[in-house]
Amino acid sequence: METRILGNSDLAITVLGIGAWAMGGGNWKFGWGPQDDDDSVAAIHAALDAGVNWIDTAAVYGLGHAEVVVGRAVKGLSHKPLLFTKCARVWNEQREIGKVLHRDSVIRECEESLRRLQTDVIDLYQIHWPEPDEDIEEGWEACARLKEQGKVRWIGVSNFSVAQLQRIAPIAPITSLQPPYNMLVRGIEQEQLPYCQQNGIGVIGYSPMRSGLLTGKMTAERVAAMPEDDHRQRVPDFQEPRLSKNLALVELLREIGAGHGVSPGEVAIAWTLRHPAITGAIVGMRNAKQANGVMGAAGLKLSDADLARIEEFLAD
Repeated sequence: METRILGNSDLAITVLGIGAWAMGGGNWKFGWGPQDDDDSVAAIHAALDAGVNWIDTAAVYGLGHAEVVVGRAVKGLSHKPLLFTKCARVWNEQREIGKVLHRDSVIRECEESLRRLQTDVIDLYQIHWPEPDEDIEEGWEACARLKEQGKVRWIGVSNFSVAQLQRIAPIAPITSLQPPYNMLVRGIEQEQLPYCQQNGIGVIGYSPMRSGLLTGKMTAERVAAMPEDDHRQRVPDFQEPRLSKNLALVELLREIGAGHGVSPGEVAIAWTLRHPAITGAIVGMRNAKQANGVMGAAGLKLSDADLARIEEFLAD
């Protein structure tokens, strides 16, 4: 599988990465409904067997549970993947999530992530959200300290604006930005992507299939039947009037994909990878079948005609 160097680091990452958000399961504010841990482990192993070399997770996914699952999946592997995780979200016994970027909290969160992941070092440690905004400098200083101590190899951020990137850049070099990026969420094309290209910052886009909406498996009936603890029920793209148009987009992707022998989801992922600023795409997967069903995106190069058809649809 093709690899690309991530920003200023020595990390040669595959264009596809394993996303562990849904592996956190349900029963928390941004959950995806029930998830079987054995299925999660099988998904990770299937993706690694297909050549993927990195996993992206976060402490808050499942309130620590996703990191535990990832740690279980990679334990004992002779060739371990790169491990990326995030800080700045904490929770209490009532499962309420708080936003914290104080130095002591970031350092404590890192220690807890190392324990859950069962590793001595985290390959990429990221500030999950720039909240509270007034504390991003303190949080970034803590990340830089963790890098100096050897507990993390490289440091990056997620969901930051250009103005926020500019504020923290003098403190320590930024290896990467992790923003949402897909056909339906394109805001970063105006400012973040050009800035990252100009400043040597890698970009790993998350949600390339818009949280499963562009996979080709989603239907109005499936959306209606989602469990209460699936956060996607509350996302406008999964609600009318947007849902019908988005499902029509999927049919276009299905048609384009048929010409390449791939699924709509693989077309959606390849679309994100076409942008020169994108280093890699984080692909969510909940079982081995889903993992194997997206690997074709890594080698798919959409034609100018394919891209023009997609742009025409999105412009309507």
